[in-house]
Amino acid sequence: MNGEVRKAVIPAAGLGTRFLPATKAQPKEMLPLVDKPAIQYVVEEAISVGITDILIITGRGKRSLEDHFDRSFELEYHLEQAGHTELLKSVRAIAELADIHYVRQGAPLGLGHAVAAAADHVGNEPFVVMLGDDIMDQSSGVLANMLKAHERHGRSVVALKEVPYEEVSAYGCAEAEPVEPGLVRLRGLVEKPSPAEAPSNLAVIGRYVFTPAIFEALRRVKPGKGGEIQLTDAIGLLLGEQAVYGYVFSNGRYDTGNKLDWLKATVELALQREDLGEPFAEFLRQKVASLDASEQRGTMPVTKGRPGTTKKTRGAEMTGATS
Repeated sequence: MNGEVRKAVIPAAGLGTRFLPATKAQPKEMLPLVDKPAIQYVVEEAISVGITDILIITGRGKRSLEDHFDRSFELEYHLEQAGHTELLKSVRAIAELADIHYVRQGAPLGLGHAVAAAADHVGNEPFVVMLGDDIMDQSSGVLANMLKAHERHGRSVVALKEVPYEEVSAYGCAEAEPVEPGLVRLRGLVEKPSPAEAPSNLAVIGRYVFTPAIFEALRRVKPGKGGEIQLTDAIGLLLGEQAVYGYVFSNGRYDTGNKLDWLKATVELALQREDLGEPFAEFLRQKVASLDASEQRGTMPVTKGRPGTTKKTRGAEMTGATS
């Protein structure tokens, strides 16, 4: 399906400060979405398009990432002795998902610095970069379609999605022109612009297909704020040498970059489960009905302030996945 693209790089060396204190002693990438750590969803997405050579960029305190994708003989023995056959199969299958390699970034000097650490492993061939903050529904076909665009044009492709203008300051935003349905050619990128400065509301989402030329661009990028090497800046340099395309999609993305979005993603993924979906949906319906009833009585609890105080507030809003 993906032709010459054989390798994926997953940067996972960040400090996870937005999820403290949960990430004080465990990587953000290991926080569960229902019953799987976030990074497993990303690995499974790579596998779904035929990529089984995966490099995870780790950092200090990330050993549990390696342990998760390794065999656990003590656990397997316990499950076998207890007769938990299905659990045993699922645990063993994790270690057989893909050919997973690891390299340490050394210092948290930006996404571009992390991707540059993959140069020796990737070599002179195209590759995929997948960020763990963005979990993709495999049915959306985002990565598969990006690989097809790369095959047609032989150039780098980034994932783009329209976001409200008031949210563009959280993303890199693209200046682009249409090429074909669902595909644009990038003319420029602006990292986290204000709404007034944004060239469009096409935000760069965490999936990339790169030609190996990105590594030379990363070597030329000058450190920015905090001494970080920005991947967006390297893509900007690459634009001066070869075409870079953007695959525009609308559905199938679950944002887990902050606590609220992580909660939304957990709800959406749980609702999709055959074993959990219906009972969980019924719980949510009952919870919303209870909140609505409390609002009508004017007894909604206040989460901050003096104990026992109440105020009227709007009923809980059930939002869908970022789509």
